[in-house]
Amino acid sequence: MTGFQRWGVTTAMVGREDEQAELAAFVTAATGQALVLRGETGVGKSSLLSHAAALAERESQVVIRAAGVEAESELPYAGLHQVLHPLLTDVARLDDGTRAVFDAVFSGVRGDPPSVMALGIAVLSLLSLSAAQRPLLLVLDDAQWLDDSSADVCGFVGRRLAGGPAKMLVAVCSDITSRFDTAALPELPVTALTDEDAARLLDHRYPELSRQVRRIVLERARGNPLALLELPAHFAGRSSDLPVEDLIGQHGVPLPRRLQRLFGTRIAALDERVRTELLMGALDGAGAPSGTDTVPGTRYGMRDADTAVAAGLLDIEVVTGDLVFRHPLVRSAVVRMATPNQRRAAHLALAQVHRENLERRATHLAAATVDPDEDVADILEAAAESATRRGGALAAVAWLTRAAELSETHTGRSRRLADAAFVAAHAARLGQAHRLVQADLTPGSTGSPASVLAAAYRALHQDGDVRSTHRQVSAAIEKLRDGGSAVASTAGEAEPDEVLTRLVVLLLTISQYSGDRAAWESTHELLASLGSLLTRRSRLYSGTWSDVTRHGAGFAGPVRQAAATLPDLEPWDVTQFGAAAYHLDLLSHYRPHLQRVVDRELETGAVATGMVMLHQIMLDQLTVGEWAEAEDTGQRGLDLATEHGHQLFAAQSRAYLAQLAALRGQVGRARDLQAEVDAWARPRGLGFLTQVADAAGATAALSSGDYETAYLYAIGITQPGKFRPYAYQASRTLLDLVEAARHTGRADQARAHALAARDAGLPEVSPRLGLITYGALAMTAEDEREAAEMFTRAESQPEATRFPFELARIRLAHGIRVRHVQGPAPARQYLVPAAEVFERLGAAGWTERARAELRATGAPPRVPTLTVAPLTWQERRIADLAAGGLTNKEIGARMHLSPRTVSSHLYRVFPKLGITARAALRDALSRTDAAQV
Repeated sequence: MTGFQRWGVTTAMVGREDEQAELAAFVTAATGQALVLRGETGVGKSSLLSHAAALAERESQVVIRAAGVEAESELPYAGLHQVLHPLLTDVARLDDGTRAVFDAVFSGVRGDPPSVMALGIAVLSLLSLSAAQRPLLLVLDDAQWLDDSSADVCGFVGRRLAGGPAKMLVAVCSDITSRFDTAALPELPVTALTDEDAARLLDHRYPELSRQVRRIVLERARGNPLALLELPAHFAGRSSDLPVEDLIGQHGVPLPRRLQRLFGTRIAALDERVRTELLMGALDGAGAPSGTDTVPGTRYGMRDADTAVAAGLLDIEVVTGDLVFRHPLVRSAVVRMATPNQRRAAHLALAQVHRENLERRATHLAAATVDPDEDVADILEAAAESATRRGGALAAVAWLTRAAELSETHTGRSRRLADAAFVAAHAARLGQAHRLVQADLTPGSTGSPASVLAAAYRALHQDGDVRSTHRQVSAAIEKLRDGGSAVASTAGEAEPDEVLTRLVVLLLTISQYSGDRAAWESTHELLASLGSLLTRRSRLYSGTWSDVTRHGAGFAGPVRQAAATLPDLEPWDVTQFGAAAYHLDLLSHYRPHLQRVVDRELETGAVATGMVMLHQIMLDQLTVGEWAEAEDTGQRGLDLATEHGHQLFAAQSRAYLAQLAALRGQVGRARDLQAEVDAWARPRGLGFLTQVADAAGATAALSSGDYETAYLYAIGITQPGKFRPYAYQASRTLLDLVEAARHTGRADQARAHALAARDAGLPEVSPRLGLITYGALAMTAEDEREAAEMFTRAESQPEATRFPFELARIRLAHGIRVRHVQGPAPARQYLVPAAEVFERLGAAGWTERARAELRATGAPPRVPTLTVAPLTWQERRIADLAAGGLTNKEIGARMHLSPRTVSSHLYRVFPKLGITARAALRDALSRTDAAQV
């Protein structure tokens, strides 16, 4: 038999034979795994957890129990800390890098806040170490109340336990949404007892129940064990004249609410002092399940509540002697029955208990305070900053909003609402950001600078509006400038107002997306008028985001230095420096940090900022030749932008994917994406995106040998011999214009453009610009001595190998020239490495051109490599299904992938197999298999 047990109250258990068998197999399995028990409130999930834990202990396994608590569901990593606390003494035995991950999360040590992946890997390492001597079972009850950060890590870990010595058993309530709903972990449904088992359980516990009451209890309990055990208890001592429905509750009322009412009658019978103890415990998450390993000092310890134990509301934890709630419904009933004043008094007392824990103290003070209180508002601000740095932007918005409500002055309220709106906007909550700033407006008042900031941010990202937003933001900056917007610093000097600084950065962002000379000149003129109100960072962004050809020189040093300070910056500040690094071709210095934090921001932090990080990661992957990874990153960014309604970011992702397709020689896809971007961006005046689209068009045409089309696209970005002001693609497409002009008989234009790059000082701006400038000069040199000298200077650029595609293009062009002048043998030293790089990258058109040039040198025919890189298991499976004639939609349904994801995989498979069409898949796969025999 199984039966029903809840945290220390054990009853003979009935039914559940199937569930017991599955749990026994789970516990005794030789390898690690995870399992989620899912069922309604009171159905007996905790009983099954206790049963599994007892089995594990008999198998000499180490059992660690923890439970999610609603009061802690907004505290980042509170649940994970409880789960891992008994194991944290083993952290000292881990390597330095893994210890640093735990320190950043649990010890308050400054450092890179880890992503879910980084923290999940660290947790797996800790579990493996701790379970080295004895297998380990983690038992997590009420996981629906786990904070999002902890739940995501537990899901990550649960999916990767196979092969290790640790297991994870999780129980979640099916009527409450949780992160475990999408965790993709194996599940065991826990349903209501059968009618026969329900009757057996009721008769075993209440053999003297009257026939009428027995019938109604069975009918109302509907097989729920908790209801079967608790409903009859409320008939004891009551008048038999009362209708049964009054005692049990009406049939239409949900079962959890009816049970909560039953517990409420017992709570009401307690004296006030005991009810206060229960309320303190309930509001602080005290009274965790029996056997759970709570962190000492993190929850209020209830005491002197024997009458609550006698009433069946509390139990005594066997090991520690602590008082624990018998069921979460008891905790909920305690809170619901308390008056507002009683709850506030309890929260105030708990804030004092947790005075050394910033975030817990802030949580209780926020609930305890009614009237404006500047000290409490300051504490909430500090908690919000702490949460933001740890990837908890959504929690930060809530704390800042409450801080605004408690501000004693209108100025403080406005500032905090503006801060909340700013964080909400970067968390992809554009509607919430707008409502927050609207809340600060009085009837009939005009828009405040903060409201302009939120409205412009929303208009830019949702609809790509750069024209009206530029005017509005400029006007708001002028208003603040003319009003002397500054605050006193501790040194007695004036510092720029936070809203002003944010408006300036937004204006620079708008100007960058516009790519318009008039807009940029207006921006520079306005910023020049700010004088000391303009921050040093804003000056750096103004120089690097606008036109690196004219303003970028001298900023590389400060941007490199900033890479060392990234862990101390807010996530949006990181991406702003990242944009500067991109324009200066220094993104590789930033990418490690971006990759460590991007998942964290996309999950619980600044989602919009996380999407910018994805763009920057993809751009660096494109630059260094990690094109398969760039495809995945770009597709992920596009999916997220579409999901959150960020049309600007969606178009930007498509533009970068068009560039990638063009590089690979996937001309059709590149042109489709290019046309989609151009149709959305050009009417809106988004020059930043239309230039990327034109650059993709030029690259696709060059890849297919259509040099006239490539030339037309290139001159749409800038004319030969000059670099159009504020056209950021003008310098980046230097080689495209030079090569297209040379191949279309426009040698004079090609030469003029190369000389213009040299005269503009591009080599002093960035290593990549130095590489392509000297490469262009080598391609257009009028004598062989100059060509050789310029080629040598290009190859010897300090970071030339970090830009493999551009370096291979320059080597190919120089090899062709050497073949014509010096003969075939000397040319091979340039053509061979060029061809190898193009093939490794998957640049199909460029590979064929380089191979053709090698054949012209008399090099022996090369047996084609059937796969540039081995297919992954998933790629091979998709390729097999596609070769069998299935559509992307059919493949996706079979493999549980979206059709778009299937399409992305196939685009990676084609260049690996050396094909360009779906029809060639079957033969290419057959050749691959034959080659591997």
